[in-house]
Amino acid sequence: MKNLTLTVALSLGIAFGFSNWYCPTVQAAEVVAKSEVGNIVTVASSNKDFSTLVTAIKAAGLVETLSGKGPFTVFAPTNAAFAALPKDTLEKLLRPENKQTLVKVLTYHVVPGEVLSKDVKPGEVKTVEGSNIKVTVVDGKPKVNGANITAVDVKASNGVIHVIDTVILPPNLKL
Repeated sequence: MKNLTLTVALSLGIAFGFSNWYCPTVQAAEVVAKSEVGNIVTVASSNKDFSTLVTAIKAAGLVETLSGKGPFTVFAPTNAAFAALPKDTLEKLLRPENKQTLVKVLTYHVVPGEVLSKDVKPGEVKTVEGSNIKVTVVDGKPKVNGANITAVDVKASNGVIHVIDTVILPPNLKL
């Protein structure tokens, strides 16, 4: 099963148009295997590597939105990505008094519409938060604001998830 999942993940990397791109970690591959279970929140909730993201989505009050009709494209940071934030940043973001800031951070990871990897092109893309993210290719590997994309095209009933290894922050964000 791991070989089949890795083959699917590698095929997605090739479909993304980056033949030198090595797709992932086992955790990201597990997301691909569990991707047909429901909406974006359900898919994220089904993988332990997104427990921090799901906690943040709940704290921001975005469960209903990201469970809604969509479609959405989510650049989803893993637990390791949240753990790499500067000390106390996540704790601060999760406080009720910082809900609006958390909403800005999370919606900065969301692009309206379903953008599959085959349709992604380098350049600026407007997020739901309102600011642009920058998609680049560095040494044959796709990045979003410098974050590595470690798995692509994780399907959900209301969009698609692309897994990233870093929490990206909107410009001029005050924490």
